[in-house]
Amino acid sequence: MLKLNIAVVFGGASSEHEVSVNSARQVINSLNKEKYNIIPIAITKSGKWLIGDKGEKYLEIDQCVTDKEDGIINEITKKLITIKPIERDIINFTEWGSEKIDLVLPIGHGTNMEDGRIQGMLDLLGIHYVFSGHLASALAMNKYKTKLIAKHSGLDVLDDILIIKGQKYNEDAIISKLGLPVVVKPNEMGSSVGISIVRTRKKIIGALEKAFEYGSEVLIEKYLKGRELTVAVIGNNPPKALPVIEIIPKISEFFDYNAKYKKGGSEEICPADIPKNIERRTKRYSEKIFKAIGCSDLARTDFMWDEVSDKIYFLEINTIPGMTATSLAPQAAKAADMNFTAFLDKLIDEALKRKNLYS
Repeated sequence: MLKLNIAVVFGGASSEHEVSVNSARQVINSLNKEKYNIIPIAITKSGKWLIGDKGEKYLEIDQCVTDKEDGIINEITKKLITIKPIERDIINFTEWGSEKIDLVLPIGHGTNMEDGRIQGMLDLLGIHYVFSGHLASALAMNKYKTKLIAKHSGLDVLDDILIIKGQKYNEDAIISKLGLPVVVKPNEMGSSVGISIVRTRKKIIGALEKAFEYGSEVLIEKYLKGRELTVAVIGNNPPKALPVIEIIPKISEFFDYNAKYKKGGSEEICPADIPKNIERRTKRYSEKIFKAIGCSDLARTDFMWDEVSDKIYFLEINTIPGMTATSLAPQAAKAADMNFTAFLDKLIDEALKRKNLYS
């Protein structure tokens, strides 16, 4: 039986570069080597593509970096970058003959990796890939537009205001509509980067300035202190919700970057200890928004459950969730009796089914 050539693409210019590299390393280590030839493709922070042996070397360098404050810096990887006509390049994937890529597994988050850009590029090259297509990826990355779709689909969402860079705004008008506290976040960013909870009028400007460091649009959202639930949906015909997880931050007020990635930063209860009717509704809503956005293969949706009103509020959807063995979606898969290797096999199988359907 011929092995499939699976390219694992990771890194990129996003502020979530290091998260992506860590996820990719664990994915590569867990993929079934009897079924797949694995081709690592690292995208450096400066946008250079390092394919095959160079991609492997990039992972090795990352592990050897002792100062993780900035992770891999460009100076360290310059020696890996050469420009020669004979160098393999992303553009000539389709000319590799026996090494032609069967499927790309993009393991990246944030700008250029999760926002539809790399998906659109792969579409133009005729290279099939795991996870959602370019339109669903772009929509899901835009929190404001996703909430519009969720609301139109019958899901509850928290009141919000979208602020565009350079646009005039009035703090009193914001407070009049949303009250205090509010959550200020970049409209297109993952891993809770750039988010602030604002409790006083005078801190609104600083929170906006912080969020604008990560994009030209900022979403200000009504704050709700509730129980945070997340649901991964896997498959396509039909997509099926995995067990609900409850997230309880331990070192932060909310599930921010530190709570997500620092050891002991949060407690993740899987399956969540919630009433059956809340579990059923949360799963149903996650499948509904998955289909409304047009997702494929896997996505993870975050909700806030208000125990007082019993309402479940849609927060956002992630089309490439964290992909380490202990990340939320793999945890849910494990609770559904899929280990990490079987979980990756399932994602690849679902993508191949779509490839065969449309080829």
